[in-house]
This record gives sequence, structure tokens and C-alpha cells, in this order.
Amino acid sequence: MIKLLKDKEVNEKQWELLIYNSYTASFFQTKTCYDFFCSLSFMKSFVYGVEENGQLKGLVCGYVVADGGLLVKKFSSRVIIPGGLLLDDNITNEALSALLNFLKNNLYRKAIYIEIRNYVDYSDYKKLLETNGFLYQPHINLHVHTNKSTDILFKNLKKEKQRQIKQAKKNGLISIETEDINDITSFYKLLKKLYNNIHLPLFPIEFFKKIVKLENTHLIVIKRKDKIIGGILLVTDFKKVYEWYIVGDYENAENKYSSVLATWEGIRFAAENDFETFDFMGAGKPEKEYGVRNFKKKFGAIELETGRYLYICHKFLYSLGKLIFEKIIKNK
Repeated sequence: MIKLLKDKEVNEKQWELLIYNSYTASFFQTKTCYDFFCSLSFMKSFVYGVEENGQLKGLVCGYVVADGGLLVKKFSSRVIIPGGLLLDDNITNEALSALLNFLKNNLYRKAIYIEIRNYVDYSDYKKLLETNGFLYQPHINLHVHTNKSTDILFKNLKKEKQRQIKQAKKNGLISIETEDINDITSFYKLLKKLYNNIHLPLFPIEFFKKIVKLENTHLIVIKRKDKIIGGILLVTDFKKVYEWYIVGDYENAENKYSSVLATWEGIRFAAENDFETFDFMGAGKPEKEYGVRNFKKKFGAIELETGRYLYICHKFLYSLGKLIFEKIIKNK
């Protein structure tokens, strides 16, 4: 018997058990992450589940978000499911299809599209997802296996990165883990400048002020002469460290390796705290040249195509929205 659930109907103990046993589990599907999304004023979070014979077999957790003013919001409203679907190894096709249809039916009127961002391989479910209208989008991710000593990991870096890390430290750059509000604000200002330059949306500062309070979160900032010039925001689960946000100062010569040092500090954190993997959380589309991907690969990273799945709720608005945003970017 299949039963569909939403929000508080999901049994928390079964949710925790599914996280513990599922190959597809990540921080982004946990109750902790869901509660965090619920605490944010600028998004609407959701969780849907499916039971088979009284046992939770699948779960999807994410949020609805939009950018800009009233008009822009109409064309930017989207559902993001970070980390992908949380699935029991023995979930049936019927249960997974029911969960996907439940997801679509509940969110169809709230967004233009639904995007599932995978951090593991979902190729076993590809045919079923596409049958249910979720189109596969090739997308690259990068992992560093961190179950090694930091000495070995440092030697696995490209010589160029080894030299740059040494030069950064010689220039007086230091790394500090922090929850200080002034450090968070400075880190956010650097991120905001970067995201404006590359024409990508960035969560409001509320996100950063709240997330550092989670036990799973670590904000490491890079300082030079007491000034923050870069940093990396990490979240963790029982297996991985995820690089959610990273930034560095590229304008001043003495600070230009701040993002290199920040990346290394994230990898070092993962190794020293016995995590298996450092996850870069995405490195662009494989068919497009992407400088960030080339940068990340120099840290001893392994390239994976975990992909994404896209379901378009409103095709006309989706196509029109793409045209509008392309014109906005060209005019900037």
C-alpha cells in the first residue's frame, strides 16, 4: 500500500533512518536542513514523502524561491531540490512515480520550473524520472577523496596550487573559523560583489547569519592584516564536507590567492575531521568551457557527471523568462 505524506506527516524517526541507510543521503535532505530552510523569510520550504506498507521509502526536500521585484519574481519563481531525492534502495517504481507526481501536483502553481540538483549518481532512476517529465541535464561535479593525510592531499595538488598556497601564507594570509557577525557581514559583501559581477542571484544575508548557527556549518574566513579578503562556507553530513559558497579577493595582488587558500582550508578541514569526501557542489555543464571547473580540478579533484533533472511547469513562462534574463545580462 502506497501512502503520500507532506510536512509534519513525515515520521521523523523513519526520516532519520532513511538518511542513515540511503546511498543518496546528504545534509540537504535532513530534518536539520529542512528546519533551516523553514526559518528563512525569503523562501518557502517543503518536504514530501512516500510510504510503502508503513515504511518511508522516498523523500524530497527543497524550497521555492524567486528574485527581484514583482514582475521579475513572476519569471524567476523556481523550485530547487538540492542534493536530489532521498530514496530507499528498495523503493518500487510505483512509489517513486507517485512521489514525483505528488511533488509536481503540489508545486505546479507555485513555480515556473522544478530543478533537482544531484550530488550522487541517479542513473538507475533516469528512465523513470524522464518518464515522469523530468528531463536529464548534464552537469559536472568534482570530489576530492579526503580519507588521506593532509601531506598526501597537499602533494596531490597541482604544483601551481602548492606554490600559490605557500605564497598566500608568505603574504600574511591566515584562515580562521568564525561565527562573528562582523566577519559574516564582510564575507557576505565579498560574495555579493562577486555574484553581481557574474550575474547570479545570491541569498540575502539572513541566510548566512542563520546558517552559521547550525552544528553542521563551518565558516572559514581568510584574513590579511585583520581584514577579511576571502572565505569558504562549509556544511557537513556524516560522510562529506560540501563547499556551499567560496570567495576571494582578485583585485589586490597581495590577496589574489585568497580563494586558493580558502579551497585548501576546506579540503584540509575535511581530512582532519575524518570526512571521506570534499564535495565542490557543481562545476558547470560539460559542453561549456568553465574556468571555475579548471580551477577546482587542480586540487586533486575527480570529475563526475551527476547531472540535474528539470521539470518545466509552465513552458511559455519558462521560455519568456529565459529571454528576459538574457537581455538583462546583456544590458549590464
